[in-house]
Amino acid sequence: MESFEVILKPICLVILIVLCLHAMPSSCNFTSFVFGDSLVDAGNNDYIFTLSKADSPPYGIDFTPSGGQPTGRFTNGRTIADIVGQSLGAKSFPPPYLAPNTEAQAILRGINYASGASGIMDKTGFFFIGRIPLGEQVSNFEQNRIYMVNAMGENYTRKFLKKAIFSLTIGSNDVLNYIQPSIPFLRHDKVSPTTFLDFMISNLTLQLERLHEMGARKFIVVGVGPLGCIPFVRALKLLGSGQCSSAVNTLIQAYNHRLKELLSRLNQEMGPEAIFVFANSYDVFMNIIANYHQYGLENANDPCCGGYFPPFVCFKSSDANTSALCDDRSKYVFWDAYHPTEAANLIIAKQLVDGDESVSFPINIRKLYNYNNS
Repeated sequence: MESFEVILKPICLVILIVLCLHAMPSSCNFTSFVFGDSLVDAGNNDYIFTLSKADSPPYGIDFTPSGGQPTGRFTNGRTIADIVGQSLGAKSFPPPYLAPNTEAQAILRGINYASGASGIMDKTGFFFIGRIPLGEQVSNFEQNRIYMVNAMGENYTRKFLKKAIFSLTIGSNDVLNYIQPSIPFLRHDKVSPTTFLDFMISNLTLQLERLHEMGARKFIVVGVGPLGCIPFVRALKLLGSGQCSSAVNTLIQAYNHRLKELLSRLNQEMGPEAIFVFANSYDVFMNIIANYHQYGLENANDPCCGGYFPPFVCFKSSDANTSALCDDRSKYVFWDAYHPTEAANLIIAKQLVDGDESVSFPINIRKLYNYNNS
């Protein structure tokens, strides 16, 4: 029986993909390959030795599929990638690459390669020990692609990948590492901001080109958000409630400007078959912070979970009479010192899916999903 299933499974997958590509494309599941950091990690860091983990309560407390148990997501519920997928018809979430037996899911749902503490550059996040940099994430996709080719051939693999969404949400940790004070015994003279941005853009370009060579055609690349306003950076810079670090945000805006220019160039060089969407998370998040009451939120400064000061740990209190959590998670912008709540993620995802060119350029994510690049 087991050997029969081994033979039958790839055949069923091939039949499914053929139907999706030709007979009934509108009824097929949304397929997404997710790359990035802790903003979209779905549990990969649970499988490596790292100080960057979200595998204990109260992380995941509002994640319905797990019954409120931690899944490795660095928030109380769904990530932006989760919500975007559901908005476009996904019935389930791409599993983490490092979870057991996920190869076949690459064809059915896609795969999540994201890793907390990771960055565009390989050395980013080394203080956390284990993490999977973007280049390694792309190499992991390459391994999944080999499985796809073995299951349904090169031709169908390329047709399938043309319709899938490839999202990259990364760069925040590169910036955070750059702005933090150097540790004396590990001191390295920092490069200039311009050189630093050059490194980020050149490394990201390399990985986008690798994915394109392997058949990716629909890209969402999310800009870095206003890290100067997150609780961790406000504490690092000794800023009061409601204040943001203008120096940090200016650096991020310069990066996002360079990123948008890069994606526009790639659209000119590789379009119209390939399309690269710039997701302007910076302006969306700044708008939430500035106008949080309009979105039904009550606190845009403090983390719902964990402290405002080092070590910024979010944990479940052992004392039943006290809690490390805020009273109402749905009213907070920040879940912990670094990450948004599900409530904030819902607002961001909705705007990225259906927003205008000021949010997603040159088209929004829903239009990207429906984009005919055949």
